[in-house]
Amino acid sequence: MVKRGPAGFLRDIGKNPFSYLLVLPAALYTLVFGYFTLPYLVMAFQKFSYDSSLFANHDFIGFKNFAFFFKSNNVWTVTWNTLRLNFLYIVLGHGIAIAFAVMMNEVKSKWFMKTTQSTFLFPHFLSWVVVSYIVYNVFSTQYGVLNQLLQSLGLERQNWYAKPEVWTEILVGMNIWKETGIATVIYLAAIVGIDSELYEAARIDGASRWQMARRITVPLLMPTAIILVLLAVGKIFYGNFAMLYSIIRDNGLLLPTTDVIDTYVFRALRTSGDPAQAMAVGLYQAFMGFIIVFGINRLIRKYFPEGALF
Repeated sequence: MVKRGPAGFLRDIGKNPFSYLLVLPAALYTLVFGYFTLPYLVMAFQKFSYDSSLFANHDFIGFKNFAFFFKSNNVWTVTWNTLRLNFLYIVLGHGIAIAFAVMMNEVKSKWFMKTTQSTFLFPHFLSWVVVSYIVYNVFSTQYGVLNQLLQSLGLERQNWYAKPEVWTEILVGMNIWKETGIATVIYLAAIVGIDSELYEAARIDGASRWQMARRITVPLLMPTAIILVLLAVGKIFYGNFAMLYSIIRDNGLLLPTTDVIDTYVFRALRTSGDPAQAMAVGLYQAFMGFIIVFGINRLIRKYFPEGALF
């Protein structure tokens, strides 16, 4: 009989010390940045001052810190850009990752599999600052590879950094190039866990490899895909600040299609310096993310119960 409570927990630590040691960094990160910071949410409703502590007698001002964002002229533009870009990241990123995982599962060469996985994973470990220089070398007006190619074909050079209409595709493409590899590895791990007897039975019944992939692999990947999508949807109101600010920086010509909530707040607070306003926007993003995750999970639980997160 398994003992519960503190005594059982301590005994389990004694039996599996290295497993708990591996979990320790993630647990500390979650505690410090996920739970120990919760009291600071009160800043969103205060007139915060740097010369006193968090729980000093700050003036309670209600929702006035939220007004700085919601009364701005760009609130709907940055909100739409945030949702649009994240939606494209989620749908295209996971769709391509599933397709790559299914195709790689059909490859029998171990050497090719290892080489391909390493190639796919490499961009994930690059800093967005490094990626921003790669993007600049491709799209630079004077020295960019793309403009040199256009010139060699007899076409006119383009000032890509003055064309906001093309940057949705560029940003989505760079995000997919950088992050699809790690998602592909996760889906490959899920495929490895599928019972091989299912494939054997399908092969005996005369199913082709395409039919096995479509009827067995993809359906059994759906619970994993739904959980990953739900986790990504929880951050749909958060723009990828590192990517956007590294690549776009303060280029005002591109802001109509690339400015998201995070970059807008950063630019606004860089001049005002009020952390209470940043906390208000962060609380708004977290609340909306929770509502969306809760609503989508409820729909999934109704129509696909085995894929629900809770």
